[in-house]
Formats: sequence, C-alpha cells, structure tokens
Amino acid sequence: MPKADTDPPLRDRILAQSLAIIEQSGIEALSLRAVARDLGVSHQAPYKHFASRDHIVAELVAHAYATFSGALSAATKGLEPHARLATMGATYLDYAAKNPLPYRLMFETELPLPQAHPDMLSQARNAFEMLVQALSDLPERQGTSRAQIEAEAMFIWSSLHGAASLERSPAMDTLSLSEGVRERHIDQTLEAISRALGLPNPPTRTA
Repeated sequence: MPKADTDPPLRDRILAQSLAIIEQSGIEALSLRAVARDLGVSHQAPYKHFASRDHIVAELVAHAYATFSGALSAATKGLEPHARLATMGATYLDYAAKNPLPYRLMFETELPLPQAHPDMLSQARNAFEMLVQALSDLPERQGTSRAQIEAEAMFIWSSLHGAASLERSPAMDTLSLSEGVRERHIDQTLEAISRALGLPNPPTRTA
C-alpha cells in the first residue's frame, strides 16, 4: 500500500517503531530487519536513514538526553541558586517517574560507543554542567575547587539515580516497610541530600 501523504516521514516512523520494540521486548530485540518488518517496508529501506542499529539507538538516546536536559533547564530558569538546585533534584525524579522508557535508555541501557557517535551524549554533559553550575553559584560554595564541586555533583546524581531506580524496582514491593516509609522515601532522599550538603530549603516535587 502506498504511503499516505499524511504519514510521518519514514525516518520518524523508524525511530517511533524502534522505541515501541524496545518498550515491548527490550533493546535486545531491536534490529533494522525487525523495524522494517513491523513497518511493512523492504529490509533495505531503514538503511537509507540509519547505517546500523547502533545509529538508531544513538539517536534515541540523544533525543532522550535532550528532552531531559530541556526539562531541567525549563524548570530552573530564572531561579536563585538554592531554589535552582532544589528544583533540579525534584525535576530529575519527576522526569524518571513520568518518562520511564527515555530514562531507561539514558541510564540503564548498554550504549553504542560514544567515540563512534559523538553527539549522543552531548546533552548528558550539558545536564551535568547545569548541576555543577548550580552548585558553583551557591554563596556557600564560592571559592570551592572545581574538583570538589564535581564530587558533590556526582554525590547528588548517584543519590537521585538510586532513589529513582528503587522506585521503579519490583523489589520495593517485596519489602515489609513501616507505614509511610515507601510514600516518603523520595522526599526523604531529597531532604537528605540537602542536609548532607548543608543547604537550606529541602526541595519539593511537582504534582
């Protein structure tokens, strides 16, 4: 059947179908042949747009990081340093909860070699630099070395990633937690990060 004029371009359909395959069957099931079969096009058609499966994955990851970085930037625009840092933490966790597939692509997927796909992680570096800059702008951190700021940024990132991963893990459902612990663990993680860094105004998450 000929492609309707209103259909998205084949390149966009390849990316969308690749995401659908990853979501349903995992990244191991993704191949250009599988995408072509699902779209009803020739086996060679995807190669006109992507040289390999890794090129598809690299673009999906790059888009996920761009969306993630954009969410951090939009949420923190115009805020003073303390509020910017607090909002960044809350936004990270909200993004992980509301966008499980992009989050999985960014942080829980075996990625193609970055050397072969130099644009794949550019927005990841941008997101990390936003965190470093937010820390550097704090009055309490004036004169602190770049190395120390980066170490604090890594502490924040690893704490947030751990909380987000636990929230999505079925292992959480097997724990006999006291009343209120499960519901509060995300907010308590944010508060603990603030206390550990000696910062006021623990962050609050969006609805």
